[in-house]
Amino acid sequence: MSLAEVKELKSPVKKWVPAKKQLFINGKWVDAKSGKTFDVENPATGDIVAQVAEGDKADIDEAVKAARKAFESGPWKDMSASERGKIVWKIGDLILKYADELAELESLDNGKPLAVAGAADVPLSADLFHYMAGWTTKIKGDTFPISTDHFYTPGQKYLTYTQREPIGVVGQIIPWNFPLLMAAWKLGPVLAAGNTVVLKPAEQTPLSALRLAEIIQEAGVPDGVLNVITGFGETAGASLAAHDGVDKVAFTGSTEVGKMIVQAAAGNLKRVTLELGGKSPNIVYADVHDVEATAAGCASAIFFNHGQCCCAGSRLYIEKPIFNDVVKAISEVAKKMKVGPGLASPDMGPLVSQEQFEKVKGYIKSGQDDGAKCEVGGGTVGDKGYFVEPTVLTNTNDKMKVITEEIFGPVVAAEPFDNAEEVMARSNNSSYGLAAAVWTSDLKKAINTADAFRAGTVWVNTYNIFDAALPFGGYKQSGWGREMGSEILDAYTETKSVVIAK
Repeated sequence: MSLAEVKELKSPVKKWVPAKKQLFINGKWVDAKSGKTFDVENPATGDIVAQVAEGDKADIDEAVKAARKAFESGPWKDMSASERGKIVWKIGDLILKYADELAELESLDNGKPLAVAGAADVPLSADLFHYMAGWTTKIKGDTFPISTDHFYTPGQKYLTYTQREPIGVVGQIIPWNFPLLMAAWKLGPVLAAGNTVVLKPAEQTPLSALRLAEIIQEAGVPDGVLNVITGFGETAGASLAAHDGVDKVAFTGSTEVGKMIVQAAAGNLKRVTLELGGKSPNIVYADVHDVEATAAGCASAIFFNHGQCCCAGSRLYIEKPIFNDVVKAISEVAKKMKVGPGLASPDMGPLVSQEQFEKVKGYIKSGQDDGAKCEVGGGTVGDKGYFVEPTVLTNTNDKMKVITEEIFGPVVAAEPFDNAEEVMARSNNSSYGLAAAVWTSDLKKAINTADAFRAGTVWVNTYNIFDAALPFGGYKQSGWGREMGSEILDAYTETKSVVIAK
């Protein structure tokens, strides 16, 4: 879809997208100080659909300054918890109000199927704000008994308590695979806790974050509380992570970049949370009741969102007695999948960019060069856009790159196993530990397998089930901390202990 074709869309997106997009700083839309812009393309065609301001260090400085002023002297931190909660709730309501527009924007910008954006990304984003709105009035401290026999104050009594306070100015850097939803995961808790924020969306998919900034402003969030800087990771992202005016940085993306974030944050020892990569094992035992249904679930585990999920079930371990049956069934699912532009609501859309397209093709070739067999897929679709066929590999081994490295595309490697002890050792033999799944009709086996996984999320006879109340994050090199649930609030608050002599 070209820029001209965008104007043929029915929703307000047709008018909103073509306008040059600016940075959002201190409640105002402004050009980058350098005057530079960069192009945003539709991954289904490679055509340019928008131009966005290219922020860099100078713009990050301005945004951090605005966020600091809003935190230190603005009304947000000192607003009553109830009032702040109402505003956060209203953000969720407005996301639902503009649901069709946001779904179309996500599909255009990221390439994902319109139906998926409308059924998952948008409502889950609204739900996250609604859930976090309820926590504003429940962020609390405790009281503690304290000994009266301190040697230096014998007989003295004390009132002791803790209180939870916002951490301050937060820098947040989000990825391109779920642009709106990842912005919601980050912004919901940071706003609920009373912080101010500078958000840097992925340069490949900046549009929904900019539209969300408009929505958040409409909800009544004061100026300076949210600032959005579009730009590149090497400039804007790196400047944000290293900025001494930032008290905490939160990043979702690759493990490689996550390590760079940690190094950049060392300057002022800012707090860091990281939601990083994965190479999730998906185990199928021979006792499953329905091979076809199980295969469909395993197909969803890898092909959902074009395989561009950090928790994608990309390592498929199948017990030997049913190995061929499951491989055949999942290959049939892959063959029938309709691949096409997201706005046409296919089963699977394009990869997000030329870079990702080449990366995934390179992994498939690497697997084939090492002896892997493509049961289905392995090629590309069409002569424009970044479409890769859903691909099922067999004849792999645990030393191949397609097994050890995150592909982030619609590629699954299926391997047979003999027994539970063997498959658990292989499953956990990874530098990642984000998610895992097991398919079995044996409850005891399901529980024991879930216990044995070294992963932050385990699904049993299902996959890709998320909820705003359910913490999400990884073991090992899949990250630090958790997103969502009540646990995320620990990442955006400081605990202060108060001791009062009576």
